[in-house]
Order: sequence, then C-alpha cells, then structure tokens
Amino acid sequence: MKKLLVLVTVCLMILGAIGCSKAPVGGDDAKLKVALCVSGPVNDGGFCAGAYEGLLLAEKDLNVQVSYTENVEITDIEAVFTDYASQGYDLIIGHGFQFGDPALKVGEKYPDTKFVCTNASAKSENVASYELGGKDGSYVMGALAAYMTTSNKIGMIAGMEGPSQIKIIEGYKMGAKSVNPDIEVLYTFTGSFTDVAKGKDAAVAMIDSGADVIAHCANQAGMGGIKAAQEAGILATGNCDDQYEAAPDTIMCSDVWSTPGLIKAAIQDVLEGKFVGDFHELGMAAGMVDIAPYHDFEDKIPQDVKDNIAKLVQSIKDGKLEVPSVSELTD
Repeated sequence: MKKLLVLVTVCLMILGAIGCSKAPVGGDDAKLKVALCVSGPVNDGGFCAGAYEGLLLAEKDLNVQVSYTENVEITDIEAVFTDYASQGYDLIIGHGFQFGDPALKVGEKYPDTKFVCTNASAKSENVASYELGGKDGSYVMGALAAYMTTSNKIGMIAGMEGPSQIKIIEGYKMGAKSVNPDIEVLYTFTGSFTDVAKGKDAAVAMIDSGADVIAHCANQAGMGGIKAAQEAGILATGNCDDQYEAAPDTIMCSDVWSTPGLIKAAIQDVLEGKFVGDFHELGMAAGMVDIAPYHDFEDKIPQDVKDNIAKLVQSIKDGKLEVPSVSELTD
C-alpha cells in the first residue's frame, strides 16, 4: 500500500511539473502567448481599435495565442501586467506611452517575459518601445488646416501630457507654420483619452477663441472635439484611423496610422527571435502612417491645396523631408 501511495505521489509530481512548464516557442504544439492592454475600449474606432485589430491579425496570420484587457486605468497597469506575467504569457503589450514605466518595473520581476509599449520610450533587456511616427501625419494635417482656415487660428486636442503626445502637437504646429508662419495654433491636454465630454469642452473653448479647424490626438476623448466642430459648423481632421464616417460634413481628412501593422510587427519580431529591447520608430517612410481620402471634401478642397498636400506626403515617404522629433513643448 505504501509503495502504491509513493508511486501515485511521484506520478502526480511529474504531471504537475509538466502542467506548470511552459513549452518552448516553435514546438509543434507550442504557441506564443500574447496579451494586449489598452487604455480604452477596443471599439473606439481609432487608437485602441487599431491595436486590437493587430492582435487579431497576429492570431490569424502568426498562429499565436492571444488575450486582451481593455479600459486599463493607469493605477491598474502594474497589476494587470503582473497578472499576465504570472500566468506565463511570453509577450505583454501596453498600448500607449503610460505603459512604459510600469513595464520596466514589472519587467524586472519577470525577466523571461517580454514587454512592448507603443508610443513610449521605455527600454531594457526585456522591454521595447515601438512608436508610430504620428508626428508625420500630424505635420500633414497641420499643413492642411493652415491651407483651409479662414480665421488664421486652429486647434489641437491632446490626451495626457507625455513625449509621444507632445511630438504630435509639435508636428502639427510645424506643419501649419510651414504653410503660414503667422498662424496661431491652440492646443490643450484633456488629461484623458476616454472622456468625450472633456474633449468636447476643450474644442468649444478653442472655437470660442476663434479656431475654425479642430484636430485631435486624444483617442475617444478626441471624438468629443469632432462633435463640437460639427455642431459649430467648422472643419476638423481625424486621427489614427479614417474617421470620416463619424462626421462626414466636418472631417475633411484624417491621418491614418497602421496600428494593426505595428502591433503585428512587434509580435512577429518576438516570434522570430528578433526582439531587441530598444526604441523603434516607424512612420510614413516605413509605410506605417498615411492620410485618408478626402471623401465628401474631394470637391470642396481646392485642387492646388490637394496637390501641395500630395507633394508633402510624398516628400516624407521618400525621406526628403524628415519631420523633427520634438518631445518638449516649444511654447
């Protein structure tokens, strides 16, 4: 009887060890386990939705096992990262610059887990930052706004203050001033990527100050700005995705980020053993940023303006114009 109990115990120990072990990536039945964390809902029609789409593309095309958590508050990031790491996920992606510092902190405790943060600057042996060159798209949108304004005053609504958001604001300002050095560019941080009301209030304040074109880089909150522009009967530009359908009579164009492509590329780097704990920036020249069609504004925007914008986009894609990366506000 004692021999039987010993045998059963040994078997249970072996089975337990097998059950807790993590199969190496590349085995016949092994799958890379990838988790995505986003600050807003995955159906926000922009920033978060693009990341989720990239995760699904990786699941389909790269045969990885995926999971995600949406609406992650800043105060909860470390806990969410820790939970995924403790479950044995191979790669954890935090979508947004606010995930950078928590990734470094949790990454120290889980050195075998790789972390990728988008639009951040965090880097270590197992933490990498992948940034879409949003400054390229905002530069073009700033130029377009400068061509189309009649009040010589335009506005940009941002989310939470940080290097990646500042780069977009400064890109927008530089693009506008390349067309008209005397143009006034208003900007504000809502302190949120999800509060639509704050985005709308920020836009209303800009409109009351004379702005007649509104841009945003505030995800879901930015949609409030577009709504305010629509109600005021002025122009707006979209961000991250072609947001034309949100306000066809208001959004004359959008800068489009290939967020799905960025997420998939990061996952593929890990899958193929090419992960490097460093900062990686991919913009128009890398095919990750572009502009959307003009849709209903095709006949409303003067042809010479469209021609100038097309030349501007091509010059950035060709590398003839490199939009400066400015991570501190210039005024």
